[in-house]
Amino acid sequence: MPWQSIRITLDASRAEAFSEALMAQGAISVSLEDADAGSLDETPIFGEPTEPDAGLWQHCVVSALLNPEHNPANLVGGAANAAGLTETPTWTAETVDDQDWVRLTQSQFDPIPISPRLWIVPSWHDAPDGSAINIRLDPGLAFGTGSHPTTRLCLRWLDENIKGGETVLDYGCGSGILAIAAAKLGATEVWGIDIDPQAIQAAAYNADINDVTARFYTPDQAPTTAAQIVIANILTNPLKALAPLLTGLTLPGGRLVLSGILEQQAESVIQVYDERFKFDSPVAEDGWVRLCGIKK
Repeated sequence: MPWQSIRITLDASRAEAFSEALMAQGAISVSLEDADAGSLDETPIFGEPTEPDAGLWQHCVVSALLNPEHNPANLVGGAANAAGLTETPTWTAETVDDQDWVRLTQSQFDPIPISPRLWIVPSWHDAPDGSAINIRLDPGLAFGTGSHPTTRLCLRWLDENIKGGETVLDYGCGSGILAIAAAKLGATEVWGIDIDPQAIQAAAYNADINDVTARFYTPDQAPTTAAQIVIANILTNPLKALAPLLTGLTLPGGRLVLSGILEQQAESVIQVYDERFKFDSPVAEDGWVRLCGIKK
């Protein structure tokens, strides 16, 4: 059965939000490429080992795979509106012959180094460093592969702050990647909550293949036990709405770690929680930030 492939060229400031909007509109998969590849303007997104990453390419080609019944014009227009673009970008489409899409999708996920000792390794890959803490991961239908800046920011915080023996709640757990990382790093009691039952299934499976103990619940089934560390990598508006709940789930003196927040939104999130938490300075990556506060 033939499929459809569309390509759209956008600048870096709009490409990621548009890609996420395409997935939300029903695209099967979305990838980003350097629009200037092969030219004098080609830019690597990874720096040298002693230098910081360069970030996303200045100009990106957004490629999306669609089911045959999709109307590309409607999908691109809907994604542009959802991503806040002022106009619908120009796009091209072509028919793609059927092939092994599972293998093709898997090829897009390579092992990701989070720190010298922590890696995210898809289950179909060998671990690059067998002596490291390797998190085996099947993302399934749930968010959380380690490729997004907000996930990396949260993983680095866990890597730097879990000393052993902590209780950790991952609210909006997605694939379970943060909960699993906390358990592997030494937290003794870990649980996650997500509104998506498919995420709960994916998280439980991922915990099992990583041989860690972590429990996962939908909100209506979750315990009301407070944790020493509560981490929530969601989005700004849900984080604001969940402030009373997340505050109550954090023990006095405990730490609340929030991400899924754009840099320009950080102060508005801090203001919502400021009465009960003392926050460190925001930590940013690629336009996204992580906040960490200690409960007063």
